[in-house]
Amino acid sequence: MYDLIIIGGGAAGFYAAIQTATKNPDLKIAIFERGKTVLGKVKVSGGGRCNVTHAEFNPSDLATNYPRGKKELLGPFHTHCTGDVMAFFEERGVPLKIEEDGRIFPKSNSSQSIIDCFLDEVEQLNITILKNSSVKSFIPLEDNNGWQVTTMNTHYQCKNLLVATGSNPKIWNQLEDMGHNIIAPVPSLFTFNIKDKRIKGIQGVSTNVQVEVPPKKYYNPKIVVQLRSKVNEQPVLVSDGPLLITHWGMSGPAILKLSAWGANILNEFNYNFRININWVPEYTTEMLEEVFFQIKNVEAKKTIVRTNAVDIPKRLWINLTEAAGIDKALKWADVTKEKLKELALQLTKCSFKVEGKSTFKEEFVTAGGVDLKEINFKTFASKKLPNLYFAGEIINVDAITGGFNFQNAWTGAYIAANAIASA
Repeated sequence: MYDLIIIGGGAAGFYAAIQTATKNPDLKIAIFERGKTVLGKVKVSGGGRCNVTHAEFNPSDLATNYPRGKKELLGPFHTHCTGDVMAFFEERGVPLKIEEDGRIFPKSNSSQSIIDCFLDEVEQLNITILKNSSVKSFIPLEDNNGWQVTTMNTHYQCKNLLVATGSNPKIWNQLEDMGHNIIAPVPSLFTFNIKDKRIKGIQGVSTNVQVEVPPKKYYNPKIVVQLRSKVNEQPVLVSDGPLLITHWGMSGPAILKLSAWGANILNEFNYNFRININWVPEYTTEMLEEVFFQIKNVEAKKTIVRTNAVDIPKRLWINLTEAAGIDKALKWADVTKEKLKELALQLTKCSFKVEGKSTFKEEFVTAGGVDLKEINFKTFASKKLPNLYFAGEIINVDAITGGFNFQNAWTGAYIAANAIASA
């Protein structure tokens, strides 16, 4: 009989095991991992560097980075936040660094530092790791005072069960069969597939933008620039920040934030929708027209293509001037008012058709999971079933990119560990 069985040998599972054993060394703890190796997602996260968390130390501000879970995580973040996670690793010989964008990595720039830290800790704390142990079922014991966990060949019993399996449909199905409501999973944190001559051949270009998704009913596949006469409807999604042009379309923080906050909406759109981009978010269309009219008088003898009148990458400027119908040899003195208005539209209300999505590197995140209403966030325990706890992506919490999804895992695991160790 184990005191605690943890299903899932990932970040949340290991953190929970270590925190539980640290607080109560007498407990018998086992981690069940279905694969041949543990901590696989930790290894590939952050391009192999492991983006441990984010330098947001105020719980209220930290919570704003979670499209699902913002309200529920506020209390838990007051209990275990970014600084606590940093202290955990640094006290165990893993120095961390904060990068300019707020992401926190081990100074070694290697996720192996985090993995080695976890493996060393579980060995010292006598925590059992059972690899190649795919859990077939878990059922409450007859007296509801524990659980029976069944793998391929063996039955195990435990007083407490913590599920930290991430986005695992089989585990979700079992929980649903036992009475939990599972919010249907949809992808989050993905990039946009776009085929458009305005971004063709300029992959690698990055610039700061504002991106909007207009209401679906107003989409017209033939429109490539938002028309002035069109009804000014409020966008259903808005994001800003750096945008990266890729071989397949668009990525970067502005797109990833949009995909996270709009995970359910974009799923309903079947990942076929339009986005409107303002490449110069400091300008409105009308303001930019005025700027162009002034340049027309001051730089009359220069060609438009070579002027680069706004602060965007040169290759993008050239493509957008071409899209506005401006010849490479055309000078400011000779350009018509209509052409300048068209150029202003291309820069401030540039419409693209999105046709599908691509996973953001290995950092695939899912929105969905155990209904947050069915979890006690003071303990991360199930409200439906006794002695059952959750941590990580198994619950309906997800975040934007930047280390926030790991922070959810650390916080939930810590609070569950506290409850289990003191039970």
